[in-house]
Amino acid sequence: PLATTEGSLVASYNRGAKATRMAGGVTSVCLIEGVQRSPLFKFENIIEVGKFVFWALEQQTKFVELVKASSNFARLEDILTNIEGNEVILTFEYTTGDAAGQNMVTICTNKICKYILEESPVKPSSWFIESNYSGDKKATARSFSNVRGKKVTTEINIPREVVQDILKSTPELMVEYWKSSTLAVIQSGAIGAQGHVANGLAALFLSCGQDVACISEAATGITRMQLNDSGGLYCAVTLPNLIVGTVGGGTGLGTQKECLKMLGCYGTGTSKKFAEICGALAIAGELSIAAALSAGHFTQAHEEFGRKNEKK
Repeated sequence: PLATTEGSLVASYNRGAKATRMAGGVTSVCLIEGVQRSPLFKFENIIEVGKFVFWALEQQTKFVELVKASSNFARLEDILTNIEGNEVILTFEYTTGDAAGQNMVTICTNKICKYILEESPVKPSSWFIESNYSGDKKATARSFSNVRGKKVTTEINIPREVVQDILKSTPELMVEYWKSSTLAVIQSGAIGAQGHVANGLAALFLSCGQDVACISEAATGITRMQLNDSGGLYCAVTLPNLIVGTVGGGTGLGTQKECLKMLGCYGTGTSKKFAEICGALAIAGELSIAAALSAGHFTQAHEEFGRKNEKK
């Protein structure tokens, strides 16, 4: 299920999905998961910061208990520190079950911060529940050294004849285009190196009750293409920031709930599967757009499917 106003998007992703199906299907794996909230605390000087950090790290067991008392799903896994002068950011690393978890970790972190304000031997002069360090709703340089949401990697080997018959290109042309486009995107300063992952993910997020603003981080990814030993095409897509859930939020809305059920991804125990489907969708779109651009029929597709043919 895809919700979009772009005429050629569904046709393009459908073509990529058909190619993956005829090649035997993709392998998509959720590697790791985690959601962060990063409050900031300000003190008079760095000496106070040091004393505060030493105390706070010793409270992890208490913080874990506070989280368990605040949520049935959230679990505090770790605490990281980032000191800059007289300010310190504490990054609380959570898992959130089958929920996307942004609201959940905000509530849990607020409980921890209230405890800190009451019990810390060194009182901060001011604090904020989110320092803007966690990466919430933005692509950041931490994307590939960390995980936000779920990190998924997806791969497929496509036989030469499927590339030719379905994608209307060749493995050599697609690999050559991928090399040049990756060099170009590096020069542009983009975080990650992929074609149009945001297209399919945004359409899937809308139809399945996800927080669409999280596309700004979820679409950070890496696409890789190479020739395989049989002369076909190997393609992999890695998405390290998939903020998705199958319970809570918009997943309970009528149409969105129906769409998740179509995928077998509604309710507890299904969020990893949904994230892996996100990876499969992304690779289908990357294959189709790379084929179109490498073989020179990208413009034609948009003229045919993306414009209204009105008589003048």
